[in-house]
Amino acid sequence: MAGERILIVEDEPLIAMMLEDFLESLGYVVHATCETLAEALAAVEGGGFDLAVLDVNLQGESVWPAAEKLRERGVPFLLASGGHVDAPPSDFANAPMLAKPYTIGRVKPLVEEVLATA
Repeated sequence: MAGERILIVEDEPLIAMMLEDFLESLGYVVHATCETLAEALAAVEGGGFDLAVLDVNLQGESVWPAAEKLRERGVPFLLASGGHVDAPPSDFANAPMLAKPYTIGRVKPLVEEVLATA
């Protein structure tokens, strides 16, 4: 399933770079990386990607508006969290979750699963 375009929404630059490296080494194309909710919303509006990885907390803002827009557009996404945030709203309680710290062993199967079921 390599070659799919992935949007990364992550406010920590070093974590975003590590995730980019993992995804690219697995054969995916990083469409863009967003650090803020405003950037994420603009990227979702622009489209052009197959999957989004959404950090649930972006500089103190929740990513839920971007997740809702992705859902409306039928674009699959997975959530990412270090576990120190509130539980997702009930609308997103069943969304796939990528636990931090990221490892390629966690990223690969979850991305493959989400893309396969999209």
